[in-house]
Amino acid sequence: MDTKINKKKTISIDHHVGARIRERRVSLNLSQQELAKLIGVTFQQAHKYEKGINRVSAGRLFDISKCLGTTVDFFFEGLSHSANCLTNNQRRSLEIMTHFSMIKDESHQEALSNLARALSDNSKKERGEG
Repeated sequence: MDTKINKKKTISIDHHVGARIRERRVSLNLSQQELAKLIGVTFQQAHKYEKGINRVSAGRLFDISKCLGTTVDFFFEGLSHSANCLTNNQRRSLEIMTHFSMIKDESHQEALSNLARALSDNSKKERGEG
C-alpha cells in the first residue's frame, strides 16, 4: 500500500478515536481537565488526544477506557471499513485487550499476563531465539 494512503488512514483513525473519547467524556459530563487528571496527563495533552493531533497509545487508551467506564473497542466503533484492513494478528490483539479490560480480578489479569508471557517465551524457544 502507498505510504501516503496509510498515513491518511492513520490520521483519520486518530481523529475518529479522539472524537469518540470526547463523545464519551461529554456524555459523562466530565471536563477535559477532569479527564486529564483521571488519566494522568495535562489538559493540553487530553485536548490533543481528542482532536486527533496526538496519537493515543494502546496503554493510554486502555486507561482512558477504564476511566470512562467503557471498553477499548468503543473508540473504534464506526470504523467497520477500516477494521477490514486489520491483520488477523491486529484484530486478535484488539480482542485480547478488550476482553482483558473486562477482567475485574487483578489476580486473574496477572495469571493471564503470565500465561501470555510463558507462551511467548515458548514460541521464541521453538524458533531458536531464546
